[in-house]
Amino acid sequence: MATTYATDVAGLGTTPPTKVSGAVQGGRLRRFRAVFTMAAQAAADNIVLAAIPAGYTFAFGVITSTATMGATATVAIGVAGNTGKYRTAATYTAVETPTLFGKTPAMDDVPLAATETVLATIAAASLPGAGVVVIDLFFSAP
Repeated sequence: MATTYATDVAGLGTTPPTKVSGAVQGGRLRRFRAVFTMAAQAAADNIVLAAIPAGYTFAFGVITSTATMGATATVAIGVAGNTGKYRTAATYTAVETPTLFGKTPAMDDVPLAATETVLATIAAASLPGAGVVVIDLFFSAP
């Protein structure tokens, strides 16, 4: 019977075994919360959500809102130059419904080499003029 090692623990299958990254195996989950009030922010506007330190690895995010963001406004979550790194631009119409998000290419990245500023980028149309949005970003670190 064959044994295959997941990428994050591949070192366990070598002789001698090599160390497994503490950022993802046994790492501590840390939350970065961003709360903002919708005030008709225009398409192409950015909202700074967090500064994630070097050495952290993305796990997932959760978005919740007191009001719909409308059927046309989209929100992407990422960084400058890759606005959809963590969440592709999409509408968010659920009210008071925590919704998970995350993209595999970000989840399987190595730990961040430098501090990263995470942004919410508005596209397609302006956000509504009222409502509160809570975005929780979860990263693991040793």
